[in-house]
Amino acid sequence: MSDEPGFAAILENMVADEAPRLFAIVQEYGERVDGRIAAWGIAFDDGHAEIVARGVQGRLRAPEDALRFFNLGSHIRARLVWFNPDAATPPEDDEAA
Repeated sequence: MSDEPGFAAILENMVADEAPRLFAIVQEYGERVDGRIAAWGIAFDDGHAEIVARGVQGRLRAPEDALRFFNLGSHIRARLVWFNPDAATPPEDDEAA
C-alpha cells in the first residue's frame, strides 16, 4: 500500500498511459481558401472514437469514419487533424503590450 502522494502518482501515470488522443474534423473551403473546426473527437486505444459537433455526438469505429459526414459538395472537404499541443499559438507577452 502506498502513501497518498505515491498513490496519486500511480493514478497520474495510469491516466497518462491510457489517455485518448484528441482530434478535430476541419472543413476546408475551396483550395486552401479557409477552414473551420466542424467537430472535436477523442480516439481510444481500441480504435473507436467519439465526436461532438454543435449539439450532435456520436460513436464511430475509427476517427476517419467522421470525414464522410463533413464533406459537403465539391468545395468543402473534411480533414482529420490530430491535436498537437506544441502547435498552439503562444499567449501574448503581457509586458510587450
